Amino acid sequence: MFRFAGKKLVLLVSLLLVLLLSAGCGGGADKSVSQGEQEKEVYKIGAIFDITGPASSLGVPERDSALLLEEQINARGGINGHPVKIVIGDNESNETKAVQVAKKLIEVDKVLAIAGPSTTGTSMAIVDTAQKNQVPLVSAAAGVSIVNPIDQRQWVFKTAQNDSVVVEKIIDYLGTIGAKKVAFLSMNNAYGDSGRKGFAEAAPKAGLEIVAEEKFGATDNDMTAQLTRIKSKQPEVVIVWAIPPSASIVTKNYRQLKIDAPLIHSHGIGNKTFIDLAGDAANDVIFPAGKLLVAENLPDNDPQKEVLVKYAADYEKKYSQPRSTFGGHGWDAVSMIVAALEKAGPDRAKIRDELEKTQNFAGISGVFNMSPQDHSGLTTDALVMLKIVDGKWTLLK
Repeated sequence: MFRFAGKKLVLLVSLLLVLLLSAGCGGGADKSVSQGEQEKEVYKIGAIFDITGPASSLGVPERDSALLLEEQINARGGINGHPVKIVIGDNESNETKAVQVAKKLIEVDKVLAIAGPSTTGTSMAIVDTAQKNQVPLVSAAAGVSIVNPIDQRQWVFKTAQNDSVVVEKIIDYLGTIGAKKVAFLSMNNAYGDSGRKGFAEAAPKAGLEIVAEEKFGATDNDMTAQLTRIKSKQPEVVIVWAIPPSASIVTKNYRQLKIDAPLIHSHGIGNKTFIDLAGDAANDVIFPAGKLLVAENLPDNDPQKEVLVKYAADYEKKYSQPRSTFGGHGWDAVSMIVAALEKAGPDRAKIRDELEKTQNFAGISGVFNMSPQDHSGLTTDALVMLKIVDGKWTLLK
């Protein structure tokens, strides 16, 4: 009788151990149980954005867009019936912090994939971490080096238009106004260097002469000296590669010096923050950007229009803040991961494979067509040339 009771006790302990071990497994998926329901895995997606620090005007709308998307996905039943949790980390616009956050998401939170970071520098900082751990990474930044060379970036994708695509769009515009002598002013960081290098390589092929080239620090608060040197070279156009607040400071200094040449910015000023900080100096600035800023003015047959108008309306209603191209990059990064997860299930390698197969994906930043040779998937068709008039974005005719 005691031996029989002992066997029952052993069986009971064994069963408890099995249940405990089952509860502790699952990788990137948590299991939550509500009374009367079967267990459901919670699919965890990581997100790293520059929520504080110099690049916060990019990271905040990206974070908010990710949370909005999480809310909408769960409201419609999750991914194949599984709830979604976006685990968000702030890298504080710091490359070292970005690596720390990435490792935490991978090793502690065990996310299935990571969206972000917001800038080229913070994205480049975690490329090796994503590669080493074989975790899909979809950056929201522009630098082409984030996804190239492709044979060293198999696990890395991006949603912001490549610098090379933006350079091509600007050069096409310069051709329409007949400008040949160009001055180039950029931030002294990974984003600025990527744009400067791309333009320097493309300019001679387009018959352009770079008559002046200057840099400034990301935290500098006066660029008058650089602009004075540029003015002395009498360029026909000046190109600035920066993000706010630096981009706004440059623009105010530019107007103060009464430089006559047209001022063209990169796509780094695609948010209301630039206009708010630059004030009236922002008027007449020309720049390439995704179509989000002028979504309502697009023709009805544009493949992005419906997606853009809905995103803009939902975002502005939720947060009472104007739309931002950067928020769109964050939205696209999470959306693309979700689409891959729907097809692949909670398997990092299969998610990576599905990301690489992405075709005709109408996002906020453009219509994406990924391939084993292209982990950005956008062309100049994703961009329009805009002009700021009376503090508002307008399509450049």
